[in-house]
Amino acid sequence: MAGHSKWANIQHRKGRVDAARGKLWSKLSKAIIMAAQSGGGDPAANFKLRKAIDDAKAVSMPKDNITRAIKRGTGELGGDRVEEVLYEGYGPGGVAIMCESLTDNRNRTAPELRSIFSKLGGELGKTGCVSYLFDRKGLFVFDAESVDEESVTLIALEHGGEDVEETDEGKLQVTCLPDSFDALSEAFEAAELETEVKQVTLIPQTTVDVDEATGQKAMRLLEQLDDHDDVQNVSTNLNITDEMMAGE
Repeated sequence: MAGHSKWANIQHRKGRVDAARGKLWSKLSKAIIMAAQSGGGDPAANFKLRKAIDDAKAVSMPKDNITRAIKRGTGELGGDRVEEVLYEGYGPGGVAIMCESLTDNRNRTAPELRSIFSKLGGELGKTGCVSYLFDRKGLFVFDAESVDEESVTLIALEHGGEDVEETDEGKLQVTCLPDSFDALSEAFEAAELETEVKQVTLIPQTTVDVDEATGQKAMRLLEQLDDHDDVQNVSTNLNITDEMMAGE
């Protein structure tokens, strides 16, 4: 996948979500709940929880909200159990779409996502219909002007990084296998190398080109899916161009 497309995807989603802070807090609360459910409520012993808390603090989520989410995850507060569910389908032009969600009610989430797909020219598919087109990777994105590429590359090689690439937008991005994500993240933190993006995500093996009008329709579908409270991350193999971005 071209570096430009990777960054366009990430930057587009991040910019949209950051503009809706309340909705973002809801999504981050679920990430904290899920992390505490699976690994306990002590951030020092639970890397995923520590990262979820750091993400929440980065967007000024109140401390009380974070504490409540941790307690719900550990069972100290009531509430239905949150689970990870992966939804996949097709958008306009047949582009592949993956929705990583955290939900406490599958019977609510699936019909709502099916409706969004249907209304915006797509179709929610069966499990496995497009997932074979994506690889799950750890992804780190740096501002290339703010970090030393040699230092980033050396740390990546020593801690399980697979690929270091400079994109057209002046970003330096590192990918790794999910099993190496925690160690690589901690190594970058120890070296005081600040990341703009740090996540385990689904990256398409190749991208699909569509005409501008179809691409803009697909973008609207991606936006609506990403806006859903239960959806944590949306990935696509659509090659998002500057024209598609400008035409929204």
